[in-house]
Amino acid sequence: MTTPSQTASSRIVPIRSLGPGHRARIASHLLSLDEHDRYLRFGYAANDEQIQRYVDGLRFERDEIFGIFNRGLELLAMAHLAFLPHEPGAPPGAEFGVSVLKKARGRGYGARLFDRAVVHARNEGVELMFIHALSENTAMLKIARNAGATLEREGSETEAYLRLPPATLDSRVSELVDEQVAQADYRLKKQAKTFLAFLASLQEIRRGATEARNKSGR
Repeated sequence: MTTPSQTASSRIVPIRSLGPGHRARIASHLLSLDEHDRYLRFGYAANDEQIQRYVDGLRFERDEIFGIFNRGLELLAMAHLAFLPHEPGAPPGAEFGVSVLKKARGRGYGARLFDRAVVHARNEGVELMFIHALSENTAMLKIARNAGATLEREGSETEAYLRLPPATLDSRVSELVDEQVAQADYRLKKQAKTFLAFLASLQEIRRGATEARNKSGR
């Protein structure tokens, strides 16, 4: 018998790459995090100004940002895959960070974003994926542990690293298909939101016209 959790985990979750045009949505998402969630995400209780500086400093041409949207195009969860500067003799690496709004938790979005980031990192030649998290961030560390990462704790912080296999034809095709599905999903949600906004404005116009007629008929 299939349990609700198994059904949720097997459900397709469109995850799309984000670009400079999504800065406002990224900022809105991060600014919606409460003080504790900001502390877990950034390692300190970032204020609004610090978050805005982080968003303004995102380098989309270098790093990869992924997001999960709801029907209203609200960014429910996002991940930042930051490619580390390559040092001679060191394997190519990238660092992963993720945040999920409280109302969207319990759906496995963090793990889904991690899997998506791993595939992209592999296809970009990354050999080591790093997660630098506070030791109390059990959700993030659970994702890393379930992926087979090695965890090293030092005081209040934990460093996790996962060695990635080389890219394959399957990993490249999988990423291409996932991105196309996510792009199509985003377009449909955008069209639906635009159509609903049009209907709302039309209803407002009709309501105004009805009230005007009623007033003139008095």
